[in-house]
Amino acid sequence: MGSVLRKSKAVQQAPCPGTARRGPAEGTQKLQEGQCHVTAESSQPFGFVQEEQIEEDEKTLKAHKEGSLQKQREMNGHTVVPHSYDYDLIVIGGGSGGLAAAKEAAKYEKKVMVLDFVTPTPLGNSWGLGGTCVNVGCIPKKLMHQAALLGQALQDSRKFGWQFPEEVKHNWMTMTESVQNYIGSLNWGYRVALREKKVTYENAYGEFVGPHTVKATNKRGVEKLYTAERFLIATGERPRYLGIPGDKEYCISSDDLFSLPYCPGKTLVVGASYVALECAGFLAGVGLDVTVMVRSILLRGFDQDIANKIGEYMEEHGINFIREFVPIKVEQIKEGTPGILKVTSKSTKGNEIIEGEYNTVLLAIGRDACTRKIGLDKVGVIINEKTGKIPVNDKEQTNVPYIYAIGDILQDKLELTPVAIQAGRLLVRRLYAGATTKCDYVNVPTTVFTPLEYGACGYSEEAAVEKFGEENIEVYHSHFWPLEWTVPSRDNNKCYAKIICNIQDSERVIGFHVLGPNAGEVTQGFAAAMKCGITKEQLDSTIGIHPVCAEIFTTLTVTKRSGENTLLSGC
Repeated sequence: MGSVLRKSKAVQQAPCPGTARRGPAEGTQKLQEGQCHVTAESSQPFGFVQEEQIEEDEKTLKAHKEGSLQKQREMNGHTVVPHSYDYDLIVIGGGSGGLAAAKEAAKYEKKVMVLDFVTPTPLGNSWGLGGTCVNVGCIPKKLMHQAALLGQALQDSRKFGWQFPEEVKHNWMTMTESVQNYIGSLNWGYRVALREKKVTYENAYGEFVGPHTVKATNKRGVEKLYTAERFLIATGERPRYLGIPGDKEYCISSDDLFSLPYCPGKTLVVGASYVALECAGFLAGVGLDVTVMVRSILLRGFDQDIANKIGEYMEEHGINFIREFVPIKVEQIKEGTPGILKVTSKSTKGNEIIEGEYNTVLLAIGRDACTRKIGLDKVGVIINEKTGKIPVNDKEQTNVPYIYAIGDILQDKLELTPVAIQAGRLLVRRLYAGATTKCDYVNVPTTVFTPLEYGACGYSEEAAVEKFGEENIEVYHSHFWPLEWTVPSRDNNKCYAKIICNIQDSERVIGFHVLGPNAGEVTQGFAAAMKCGITKEQLDSTIGIHPVCAEIFTTLTVTKRSGENTLLSGC
């Protein structure tokens, strides 16, 4: 360390009149001056010592006297709140929400740091800056979904006069390489954007070690301490494993799938989440043999009327479903890329045991919040012990006033990338720009990119009945047939539109659901209308665009209560 420290004593935090540190508005404290000296540098920890205890290091002593060593840097468990901070804001997590917040804070000339570190998957995969959405979520998922849609479009094109050889093949490696190249460009773009905005980025694991202090550990194990006035936790979630023999040794998750260096072959998808069904959909869409193993219901939390229609459509298009079974063991029969795995499963309703062989087993049974190993207990942040989620107030503030949280780790909030981005930006504007707008978690649109896309906004039918009562809601619905599908003569009346209206509030639309092509594009526009409080009467008075799928919402007349036929014929 360059100096001999003798009889050094850790000075505990104590009130000392006359010196105030720069701190957050919440709970600003007075600190001692006089004998209250801290020696530190941002890259290397030092003991807390008094002036006469520093020997043989004139540079350190000089810096100490000049007041430049104000930062708390100690690693022995004795934490002292510093006189000043290294940063105004440290963001832990470099996903979409964290990056949006960091860049927003930089706009207001705040000193900002982002700590981001990807713990490798059990199979050793990791990725660059940008979080789940960019690297192993929304972006590669949508691109591979597009690959599947193009396969269907090729088949449809024959009826439109296109001629090409009968055999059409898909190359998994070409697709994954193209997708990963694009993701790589996004990773680089994020790093450049942070640099341009003078945001400090460290590829290091952030962990709280005391008040206003985090330890950053890089992949080489080098540790540094940093302090900040405020912190934002945006660590997101990672896929859950089954906890059975062979799951981490032989199974993959969505964290592995999008960069898998070989075609997965015959695949078992375990789970019924949107991740499970989306992955099963595009894998089948590129020509693979796919089976989905479902413990109970499809798309828990989504409208079950729609969820069941999605399941029916997927089965009709060749995806196998094994219902009410769960794996209890995965064994490797043959090594390879892919190899052969034997999956033993047990019924959830009895003692029946079944076995099956697959090339790949993809686990998509849920995700766990990355909050249990970042030192929250050391600073007193409360989490839900069962889920790991963090409860916050309507300002995204935890129970520790200077620590905030956004994104998938929040308790009872939507796990969607645009929600995290919006929450992060609005939080920063409130903290640094005097704004008052809070994130609105109501009427947030979303889309599930299953083979038949599902867009939704507002209440599901079940939730609306529970909240308002069945007698107080009216459900208008209809099947429809996209014009583009009529010439190839496929999937007649498989698409579906539904709105849920509150009778007691002028039939205000409180739930919007569409099952069909480009569902996300359709839903986005209607979501804006719902934010404005659109009613059924206003929908009816809107002139539709012909011939598009979305126009069905301007002509809905059949109610579920009536029991009338919802199948359409003609255009």
